[in-house]
Amino acid sequence: QVQLVESGGGMVQAGGSLRLSCAASGRTLSSYDMGWFRQAPGKDREFVAGINWNGGDTHYADSVKGRFTISRDHTKNTMYLQMNSLKSEDTAVYYCAAAAATSAYYSDPSKAPFAYWGQGTQVTVSS
Repeated sequence: QVQLVESGGGMVQAGGSLRLSCAASGRTLSSYDMGWFRQAPGKDREFVAGINWNGGDTHYADSVKGRFTISRDHTKNTMYLQMNSLKSEDTAVYYCAAAAATSAYYSDPSKAPFAYWGQGTQVTVSS
């Protein structure tokens, strides 16, 4: 079992930055592909960014490309999402997720078999 805990959310003005963290316990994340998702009120959950098991492959939703950066630190068993130039439309609950590393990630990172999810952290961007 993998337990994931997100942190780093909060309220920020448009144009500001936040860094989300996703800390894992129970197992090492080194054999898992990882992802960030978000869900805004009244909307479906959407893929934000993904990173493969060794950190060598990253993918981003078009809406965040160039503004967000996903990374991971195996020594800390933690994944990060650096969010810059935040916009009001980035307001959502952000979730991290882990999927046992398979070739599915490379077909479509958003559809990797994410079996483990965190509880979410709220990000609110005021305009």
